[in-house]
Amino acid sequence: MSDRLAPTERHAYVHQGRTIYEWDQTLSEVNVYVQLPAGLKAKQLYVDISSSHLRIGITPNPPYLDHDLAGRIRPSDSFWTVDDGVLNLQLCKADKGEPWQCALVGHAIDPLRQQSEQKRLLLERFQEEHPGFDFSGAEVSGDAPNPRTFMGGLHTD
Repeated sequence: MSDRLAPTERHAYVHQGRTIYEWDQTLSEVNVYVQLPAGLKAKQLYVDISSSHLRIGITPNPPYLDHDLAGRIRPSDSFWTVDDGVLNLQLCKADKGEPWQCALVGHAIDPLRQQSEQKRLLLERFQEEHPGFDFSGAEVSGDAPNPRTFMGGLHTD
């Protein structure tokens, strides 16, 4: 994505005052970020990514997160890493351009933020389809259409 467009915004899922995970999205991926306990090594984690479900835990304990994903992904193109004590999951959307209301089912962001995300993804789509144009000052008035299906749909390779 061009640096001229608004950057992706991380959304936090907070439970009982504690951030459980953060997430953001682009046209083609959803990224999930989980702060790990201090000193935890990647080899102590188990991460199971399927086309519609995510399980994360510390061996041999029950899963820390065990939820359906808000959309379908391509597990073979998705991966995870640990960097500076943060588990980073890069989940490749099965339906490029489809805006997700949340990363995990039941954790949706408020409708105003959902609409803002949809507008940002639509501008990201325009930037991708027309790289010579500057969409940094563009605004979408009213409700933004679905970036994946707008004007005949998103053309993917």
